[in-house]
Amino acid sequence: MTRPHAQPRDVFHENGEVIIDGPDGEIIAMTPEAALRTAGRLDEAALDELIARAQRSSTSN
Repeated sequence: MTRPHAQPRDVFHENGEVIIDGPDGEIIAMTPEAALRTAGRLDEAALDELIARAQRSSTSN
């Protein structure tokens, strides 16, 4: 697994695609439909991890 990045990515649209400016100059292009589905998955995974982190924190206190 790679090291997690702490900075949010820049995102914009161009020529019918959603472009994600990734780390180290990597560019990811998606259709708008794929971008929306990915955004939902990111949201769900991030919330799940924040909840898990809070639960771990409360059990260690």
